Amino acid sequence: MTSINSSTSNCPSTRVSIIGAGKVGSTLAQRIAEKNLADVVLLDIVEGWPQGVALDLMQARGVERHDRQIIGTNEYADTANSNIIVITAGVPRKPGINREDLIKINAKIVSEAAQQAIAYSPEAILIVVTNPLDVMTYLALEATGLPKHRVMGMAGILDSSRFQTFIAMELGISIAEVNATVLGSHGDLMVPLPRYSTVNGIPISQLMDAGTIARLVDRTRHGGAEIVTLMKTSSAYFAPASSVCVMIESILLNQSRILPCCVYLQGQYGVQDMFLGVPCRLGYQGVEQVIELALSDTERAAFMECSKLVWQSIEEAKAILNHSD
Repeated sequence: MTSINSSTSNCPSTRVSIIGAGKVGSTLAQRIAEKNLADVVLLDIVEGWPQGVALDLMQARGVERHDRQIIGTNEYADTANSNIIVITAGVPRKPGINREDLIKINAKIVSEAAQQAIAYSPEAILIVVTNPLDVMTYLALEATGLPKHRVMGMAGILDSSRFQTFIAMELGISIAEVNATVLGSHGDLMVPLPRYSTVNGIPISQLMDAGTIARLVDRTRHGGAEIVTLMKTSSAYFAPASSVCVMIESILLNQSRILPCCVYLQGQYGVQDMFLGVPCRLGYQGVEQVIELALSDTERAAFMECSKLVWQSIEEAKAILNHSD
């Protein structure tokens, strides 16, 4: 089945293609269109599904009052000339399955999706959402051969937002007052940084005791799993979609915002040739700068521990892909 192109947009021809029209992908398409950031192409392997989602979103335009074009398709050719490619395709987490368990299934899906999408949009910036996030982002880089500043993963924004939310809920204050920072892998070994987390500039250590902070840190590390356990047949999608949308907005509008993202490290934080979550500056060219925070010995040790696990998972994923060739 080919694409359904339901309208001619009156907006500039900025285009974001989303590979995978499931809950994250379709919610992200809604966010992008309603913020009037770009036209959207939704691609999925299921015939009719992305076309139906796109038509539904197009029919909401009369209410939402935007003129963005939303296309549903099963053909990579329809994603041509995209400014940004977002990969959400793959199997989501389910109860009892962690992100690393998904490697065998998602490694091939992400590698092939990245190759096919970039073949039609060789100048695009690539954002990976599929889990295990850090590993899949590395595989996407290897599959495409893109410049490293044009490949990144969504993770740190989501993890930091979860920490931010739990802090605000604990203190009973507006989340607008809270800033939180989480580094490392998008998994149970992520590194929330209370020292760099504040409420209107006040360190959270001055507003709650160490035990409370430790409890919120632990809840942040398992924030995704908590949702999976509650939903039983699904995983988070509203917050992940919002997190990707912030990245897209900073890139397309050239805002150069400093955001925690999964980016390629070349010696920063003592890590070489690996994608991990750190603060970076995002603009029209992609990752413009990696921000290296001063870490305590304990924080650095935790960061290195998660980097070792990610590297082991990368080696496992490479072996799987080589075996399948």
